[in-house]
Amino acid sequence: MIEFRTGFGFDVHAFEAGDNVILCGINVAHHKKLKGHSDADVGLHALTDAILGAIANGDIGSHFPPSDMQWKGAKSDQFLAHAVKLVGEKGAKLVNVDVTLVCEYPKIGPIRDEMRVSVARIIGLDIERVAVKATTSERLGFTGREEGIAAYATATIAIKSSYLDDL
Repeated sequence: MIEFRTGFGFDVHAFEAGDNVILCGINVAHHKKLKGHSDADVGLHALTDAILGAIANGDIGSHFPPSDMQWKGAKSDQFLAHAVKLVGEKGAKLVNVDVTLVCEYPKIGPIRDEMRVSVARIIGLDIERVAVKATTSERLGFTGREEGIAAYATATIAIKSSYLDDL
């Protein structure tokens, strides 16, 4: 029997002085950058947590603690690739992922497809199984005041299971 599991992830990073942000593995020109211990890729961080949630294996901080200086400035694609590797070690398969970025700027529409390609490449999934979307918060809250960016993500995996056999 095949069982499907879904994980959910959320992340947020504040802006600081800079000239670009990294979102879903893509360098995006912007008049600020995101502040973080690693490269602060809020989209990949949320997706990493969603995948780890789908296999019930902690969160990004438990695998890559910000107190560990080896991760200072690290590229987030390695966090995501690690989560995908753990899915395979469980005998599971990633089915689809969905990332929503919440920000006023930068505008995501013009680079959405490039982000989808980037995420699909990192996780080894067909682009038709990768969604990247964006929304504003209608100028409300910290994202509306352009103080940072938030991201939500879901990931669905398929895994062989006998858990449901007795239903």
